[in-house]
Amino acid sequence: MTTIGAELDAAAAARVQDAVEVLSGRRIAVLTGAGVSTDSGIPDYRGAGAPVRTPMTAQAFLGDECARRRYWVGSHLGWRAFSGARPNAGHEALAGMEAAGIATGIVTQNVDGLHLQAGSRRVVELHGAMRRVHCTHCGQVFDRRAVAAVIERDNPWVAVPDAVALGPDGDVLPESSDGFVVPACTVCGGVLKPEVVFFGEFIPAQTFREAESLVHGSEALLVAGSSLAVNSGVRLVDRALRRGMPVVIVNRGDTRSDSRATVKIDAGTSEVLTALAERLV
Repeated sequence: MTTIGAELDAAAAARVQDAVEVLSGRRIAVLTGAGVSTDSGIPDYRGAGAPVRTPMTAQAFLGDECARRRYWVGSHLGWRAFSGARPNAGHEALAGMEAAGIATGIVTQNVDGLHLQAGSRRVVELHGAMRRVHCTHCGQVFDRRAVAAVIERDNPWVAVPDAVALGPDGDVLPESSDGFVVPACTVCGGVLKPEVVFFGEFIPAQTFREAESLVHGSEALLVAGSSLAVNSGVRLVDRALRRGMPVVIVNRGDTRSDSRATVKIDAGTSEVLTALAERLV
């Protein structure tokens, strides 16, 4: 076991100790955001240096063929780079906490699937997952790898550049989408859409109920790598606070719930989660 705070400054190390005292002996629900995956090479939405984003809306995707074509070019290029990401120390620390019976599971706002790759078993993916694609007409679900193979067969000119400006959702702003053949459902010919929640869409009710159930079955909430700018995260913090649960927030920079947190640690998630796991497991 390494010494607590070996990779943290004195202030952060002290706050980690405060968090250990709050979380010890409690079953912990975990809520994660994009900040957990930055050490895996996936950029944050709102952190320093984050790319300016104009997210695709569900309305534009479904109603505009040109917008849909632009989206699929960028999504394919980004997914090829995005899919090569691997779990970092933060993901692994959380998986270890779950395996030890300390963490009850993870609710994540991320679509990268890295918690599952790290070995976490109970993961509620609030915003969906890039690894699946579904038909908006008949509901058939496809593996993203199969769809990527069709895209590359029908668009052999589309090459993945050595370095792409990757977005948090695994997308890239393409230079051009002219001539791109959009993949269609092989069952009914309908419109295919990655199984992620687009801007302007609602989280499926069943998914949010699963997230609530995980929080309600726990005794503390640990928020890691989320600014809580999205209402779904704030709602889960609200649920925890209403039940009298302590809330620990780990995030670089401010969040919408800092004033209500039992402990706030302004530091990197990989270092803090590793330190917490070392003390709690």
